[in-house]
Amino acid sequence: MSSSRFYLSSMMGVLLLAAAGQVSAVPYILPVCKSIGGGSSFFDVQFCLEALGSDQRTFDADMTYRNFSVVAADLLTANATSTAAKIDALLREGGGGATARCLRSCQALYGGIVQRQPGCAAAIKELRDEEAISSLEKSASAAKECEAGFRRSSVASPVAAENGNAFKLAKIAVALIKGADGQ
Repeated sequence: MSSSRFYLSSMMGVLLLAAAGQVSAVPYILPVCKSIGGGSSFFDVQFCLEALGSDQRTFDADMTYRNFSVVAADLLTANATSTAAKIDALLREGGGGATARCLRSCQALYGGIVQRQPGCAAAIKELRDEEAISSLEKSASAAKECEAGFRRSSVASPVAAENGNAFKLAKIAVALIKGADGQ
């Protein structure tokens, strides 16, 4: 029963991507996302399809797992950069208390992600996998730590979605790097 739900969910994602005009990417990314996301406890096939399918580079039939990992790292960079800007804007709006304290902590955490990402992308391209994976795992931990701060303070997180996406993108990149070894 769960495998049929998984299939239906995957097919719904493929249809959504097709409806969004990303038809050409689906054939190339579906097997990749099934391979790395099918058994993952960090992200699902649907998120992988949506994330990788959002980048035009994945429409190329000659993409390798390593190429896909560069795309995932670039998506993480874009996410972290926009999240850092959102946090800065929220802090400029004012307010204090627990939410502001959490946002300041997140500001530092996301600053670290943004600072690490150029080196991470270079490490992926230059086959320095341990270095890239270490950087990506630190980024995933930073996103989790940001969100945990809001939970500990019992306040709603205005960056919950962004934290979740950053965590998943980092984990996708790690899975792709590890998958590149078998390619």
